[in-house]
Amino acid sequence: MVVRTRFAPSPTGYMHIGNLRTALYAYCIAKHSQGTFILRIEDTDRKRNVPRAIQVIYDSLRLAGLEYDEGPQKDGGYGPYVQSQRKDLGIYQRQADWLVEHGGAYRCFCSKSVDGKSSPSAVAGPRGVPARRNVCRYLTPAEVQAHLDSGDPCVIRQRIPDEGVTTFHDLVYGDIAVKNSLLDEQVLLKSDGFPTYNFANVVDDHLMAITHVARGVEYLSSTPKYNLLYEAFGWEAPVYIHLPHIVKEGGKKLSKRASDASFQDLLAQGFLPEAIVNYIALLGWSPGNDLEYFDLASLVALFDPIHINKSKAAFSLPKLEWLNGEHIRQIPPEKFHLYAGQYYPPALKAACDTQVVSRMIQPRLTRLTSIPEMTHFLLAVEPYDLVLYEHAKSKSTLESSRLVLKAVLAPLRQAQPWSEDVIRQALLDLAAELNMKTGVVMWPVRVALSGLLVTPGGAIEIAAALGLAETLRRIETAIACLS
Repeated sequence: MVVRTRFAPSPTGYMHIGNLRTALYAYCIAKHSQGTFILRIEDTDRKRNVPRAIQVIYDSLRLAGLEYDEGPQKDGGYGPYVQSQRKDLGIYQRQADWLVEHGGAYRCFCSKSVDGKSSPSAVAGPRGVPARRNVCRYLTPAEVQAHLDSGDPCVIRQRIPDEGVTTFHDLVYGDIAVKNSLLDEQVLLKSDGFPTYNFANVVDDHLMAITHVARGVEYLSSTPKYNLLYEAFGWEAPVYIHLPHIVKEGGKKLSKRASDASFQDLLAQGFLPEAIVNYIALLGWSPGNDLEYFDLASLVALFDPIHINKSKAAFSLPKLEWLNGEHIRQIPPEKFHLYAGQYYPPALKAACDTQVVSRMIQPRLTRLTSIPEMTHFLLAVEPYDLVLYEHAKSKSTLESSRLVLKAVLAPLRQAQPWSEDVIRQALLDLAAELNMKTGVVMWPVRVALSGLLVTPGGAIEIAAALGLAETLRRIETAIACLS
């Protein structure tokens, strides 16, 4: 069997990280088995559709590296892959009519149900209609025809057996059984001819030969009704993989308002796409060992849905930030410089050697958006307390710092060409000449150049980034302060 999975988002405006995780898992399930990953746009809920949201879906999948094999722009013989286009071809109407004809559905003329939103439970009446069943279910063919002849609007509603139990197996939640008497008779086709999600996804999954369905756990309770549709059609149901909810640490829901709910939010906060993908893979799944760093290829190779956890997954921003730092350090320096260049202020680009700056900050960076703050000291040294020159670890004191800074000016002026290697040698030679440990020389130079206790680089990298003239100017300023 060729494994075929699908990602079927609705174009509602942004890519929730829960949706992106669904896409990732569906992609990994397919690719792990050399199968096919399909993108289907479910846009039949016209009131929720947002202009340009489909482009957000395309862009998000592209940035995440989840290239689909079939979809709106890649017809694999099962198209169209946009539900509104499938509706226009009459696909859902034909299937709904077939169900009505064969007893799996019925026409409902109740005024409260023609929009497809409500599903009123009928009260017991002369016909003894049970709870969760609609009176229209019991209309005779003649009564149905009379409504149709009168032009009464109607929906098509699923016919659920009154008795029996529907069972199914989920790879995450195991065997599940639900009494049919507890199931609502859901609307399948609205009065305007548009299918509901619950109907269209079953029809499309079958017609597109989907073998494995990965979706959120919120659809677990509807799955018995889906299975009854498969049974009514005489179709084979797919393998189900329901995914646990993603929540904040502490159990609260992720919030778009708090900018922690969408892929776009996280990108805007300076996280790399590959780091986000790596992290959301771990929200509810593990490889069965202690590994946490993955690129997409290694994730596909390791992915097995049996390791998906049924418990809610807690989203931790610090954990994502740690993983982002790991991914930043794996980026080739040339590529990282291109990333970083998007965050360097124009003044920094004019004043410093940004190639050196990029090399300096890459090992220490955890978010791209931290770059302006991390490099601000290269533009200006803020007033600082001279106590910074007193450093126990390097055994630096105010007196030794004054001596070093006065002595370092001459060798730095002679350091040509101005580069990290030449600067390093000049400082090492000075330490030997002064009979001082290297740290006693490096520390005051770093403080003079940065005015900070902690910097992303040492004295050598900072001097190389600043250039000879600015390095000498800052050291002379520091000497004046120490004097």
